[in-house]
Formats: sequence, C-alpha cells, structure tokens
Amino acid sequence: MTLSKIAKAAVLSAALLLPVASAQAADELNVVPGLSIAGAPLALHGYDPVAYFTKGAPTRGSDALVHVHEGAAYRFSTQAHLAAFKKNPGKYTPQYGGFCAFGVSVGKKFDGDPMLWKIEDGKLYLNLNEEIYKTFLKDVDGNIDKADGNWTGIEHTAARDL
Repeated sequence: MTLSKIAKAAVLSAALLLPVASAQAADELNVVPGLSIAGAPLALHGYDPVAYFTKGAPTRGSDALVHVHEGAAYRFSTQAHLAAFKKNPGKYTPQYGGFCAFGVSVGKKFDGDPMLWKIEDGKLYLNLNEEIYKTFLKDVDGNIDKADGNWTGIEHTAARDL
C-alpha cells in the first residue's frame, strides 16, 4: 500500500474515531469524552504512562491511583509509578498530546492507540492502528522529524479542523 493510500485510510479511520476524542480546549490532548473520577478527561485510555518505561508494556492504571496533569487525568498501576510521574511528568506523557505520531507527521490528529507504541530517544509515541504503526516504524526518525515540525502548527487546532 502506498503512503498516500495509508494516509487516506488513516483519515477515514480517524474520522470514525473523532467522536471518541474529546474536544478539550482545541484538542491539545487526546482524551476520552466525559470526566474521570478525578474530574478531568482521561488520558492514554486509562493506561499507565510510566509502565511503558518500567515494564516495557502497556498496563492498565487504577481509578485509585490518578493524577491530573495539564487538564488530563492519568491512571497508574502502582504508587511508585504515580510518584515517578508526579516528579517528572514530561518524561512520561506521550508525545503530541497522545495523538497518533504518524498522523501528526501528515498534519492530522488521530487517536493514539496505547497498544501501538514505541519509545524512541526516551519519548513515548502512539499510533492509530497496526498498518499506520508499521508505516511509522519504517522511518521512525523521519516521521518524528515531520511530526515535530507539524505539531507546533496544529497543537492548538481542533482535530475536526485539520
């Protein structure tokens, strides 16, 4: 499948998922609709951001271990993970507000699936679906460079407006 076809497929997939993503401010963060028990929208679909770095695997967080950072509620699987996050949240939060890294590389905001992740240079990246994830992995550095360049221009733009 060509990159153009993959991007088109991603746009169609994301269009179906947009109602799932919250419209918090202008979609700076990819959060689920509604509020968590902490009173803020849930980030990372409830997965523990620290676990990617310590366990090397997506791990569901607990409602009992929640911390709100920049308007989004993050759940944690252990008290130690919660403490580590509070000490340095920027180390653990996913890049591009948790949106799909490949999507950002093409100037879009697609849902980031917590099961399709990669840590590169100490940063967590998520992707929309298996096909997009495989495409992202073919040129991780190039896709990150494109996404970094695009993020400043789209960060404060609602996903539906891209």
